[in-house]
Formats: sequence, structure tokens, C-alpha cells
Amino acid sequence: MTPDCKARRPVDGNHPDGNHLHTALQLAAAGVPVLPLRQGKIPFGNCRYCTGRPPRCGGRPNMKAAGPCQCPAPCHAWAAATTDPHVLTSPVWAPVWREAVAVAYHPGGAGLTVIDLDNAAAVAWARESLPATRVVQTTRGEHWLYRGAMPSANAVRPGVDVKSLMQYARWLGPGTGRMAVLPAAVRALLVKEETTPAPGEVASSLPARATWSRQVATGCRHTERYIRTGLERGLALVRARTQSGAGSQAFGVARFLAAQHAACPGPCGLAAIGEEIVSAAVLVGVPETYARRAVANGLETAVERAA
Repeated sequence: MTPDCKARRPVDGNHPDGNHLHTALQLAAAGVPVLPLRQGKIPFGNCRYCTGRPPRCGGRPNMKAAGPCQCPAPCHAWAAATTDPHVLTSPVWAPVWREAVAVAYHPGGAGLTVIDLDNAAAVAWARESLPATRVVQTTRGEHWLYRGAMPSANAVRPGVDVKSLMQYARWLGPGTGRMAVLPAAVRALLVKEETTPAPGEVASSLPARATWSRQVATGCRHTERYIRTGLERGLALVRARTQSGAGSQAFGVARFLAAQHAACPGPCGLAAIGEEIVSAAVLVGVPETYARRAVANGLETAVERAA
């Protein structure tokens, strides 16, 4: 389910009539797990039972994983989000709603990913780099919503956070625009974190290199010289990232090179081009698994844009 609930837009983070529980119940009815936020727009703290030593709730007071907590209180931040109206209206939650200043929801629990753009520069980057989707205005920027869940991460770019699994987002209204499917370009935002090796460290052995040739590109409209020149320039960019960022560079090179073949009848040997980019990334220390994922995401993103 997606947050298509038409609850009235909050004013300064609050529901117009002050009834955050009303908003929460509307969202829950649409299948969106919700939780209350206290002053400072943060979740309520865990109860004494859940913060015991050792924790008596099942062991997830730090929200590292969803666990067997049976506490009826709104503990554990994002993990407390629920769609159960009986829980939301229970006597244990009643005093919390009286103190709440806003409503939040768990994007991953609703099968969503929120790209939190914190300033004008981040918004400008998203408009240039990401597929159009539903947009919710925030105090300083925008939330871009996509269908599909993924791991969360903060500061994937300046002013950009990814909120999905194990995270919450403040409810600021249904937004405008048609919600798109989570694209590879968004998933690739996490590649940079995972593919930055220690300086001078080679994380895996060099994979077998499959080279591009006319034998695998029988439907390509470009000359061999054109392909070779573009590929070598791209590989040089990846090889130059000897300290960090080679995974992200590999993604960008794969996306750019694949986009050049959008109008070709195909096949264009993109798999072989991808193998050469993977080899270059591994050579400067990127783990092969991450390199392959970054390149695959880059190729896929180019195909999505062409479509």
C-alpha cells in the first residue's frame, strides 16, 4: 500500500484540528504503518520495561532489527509503527497522542522509499538525476517517494538521505504526482558507501576480462573506434579513483556508455562493456560483488531512461 491517504495537510507539522490520532488512523486504514512524534519531531523514548538491563522486551531497544517485543507502548521508534487501529487507540497510546506534535510513518513497512532532500541544491540534483515521482514539500526541501523498499542510509550525498527500512519519515501530506517504481539510480546511492576500500587495499582478485568486439555487438550502429574511444576514457576515470569512489564512478561510466546505445537495434555488447568496467573497478580495490552491482545498476538505469 502507498500513502495516498487524503488527510488534510498539517500546518507547521501539526494536523489542522490537532487530532494526530485521526490522521494516523486514516493512514493505517490505507496500509501505512504509523507512529507518533514528540517535541522535536522525534519518536517517544522506550518505556522502563524495554530499557531494562538486560532488556526484557526481546532485545531491540536500539532498533537494529525487528524483534519479538511484546510491549504495548510505542517503543523502539520506527519499529513501533503499526496499522492496527486497536493498538493506535489503546489506553497505553492515548496519553502519547495527547503529547504528540506530529505523525510519522515507516516507509519500508509500506513498501516505499523516501528520498529526503534537505535543501535547494539537493532538490536540483534530484530533478536532474532521478526519475520523476510523487513529491511532498517539506520545510527546507522535498520528499521524493518511490514504490519499493531498500536499506536506509544518511548523507548518501550532500543534503540527501534515504529513508526506507529501519527508518521513519514525518507525514506531511499525500504529495503530488504519480509515484514511480524504485529505480536503480536510487539503489546506486548506497554503492558509494559499500565500495570505498581502504587506501591501497585490493578487495578481491581481478575477474576474467571479457572484451567488447563486433562478434558480440552485431546490432550496434556505432563504429568500433567510437566504442573503443568512449570505453577507454570511461575506464581511465574508474582507474583514477585509487583512494575512494571507484564504485560510484563505475556506476556513472556504465550508465553513460549504455545510454549511447539507446537508439541502436542491438545487440550492442553491453555485457562485455560492463565486464571491462568491473575489471577496472576491481583493479583499484572495489570488491567484485559491489563492482558488478554498481555496473549492473548503471546499465539498468540507462535502459530505464531510454524507455
